Amino acid sequence: MTESFYIPQTLSREEKYKSFLPQLKSLVKAETDCIANLANITSALKYTFHFFWVGFYFVKGNELVLGPFQGTLACTRIPFGKGVCGTCWQKQEVVVVPDVEKFPGHIACSSFSKSEIVLPIFNKEKQVVMVMDIDSDKKNDFDATDSFYLQQIASLIETFI
Repeated sequence: MTESFYIPQTLSREEKYKSFLPQLKSLVKAETDCIANLANITSALKYTFHFFWVGFYFVKGNELVLGPFQGTLACTRIPFGKGVCGTCWQKQEVVVVPDVEKFPGHIACSSFSKSEIVLPIFNKEKQVVMVMDIDSDKKNDFDATDSFYLQQIASLIETFI
């Protein structure tokens, strides 16, 4: 099992993702515990890409409940359809927000968060069971490259939940 990642910081973001994915697959393939894998995924993403905040929220009833994360303190519960995470869950699609201050109903868990990408994670029945939330302290920090590669990570997670 890989217990550390080596990704040169001189690479472009896309090149980092290309180097990151095989190492991530190696990291999670031998571990059967979902929480352990999610915890390592959050750490690997945060420290490889220097994102401000990386974490997961689990669907529990009519709200999302905080799961493993790396970063500052976070909102612990988010209602269905509220904020970026609740909107992702409701729409069942990736939500990219270039400027969180311009997102209607944004929930400000941290004033340092400036842009955000949230991805749904589906179970075998194609129901959203959690969302992966990544925040940046820079505006316009997420684009189609992030969406493409983070969706691959979401698909990997779907294999072990």
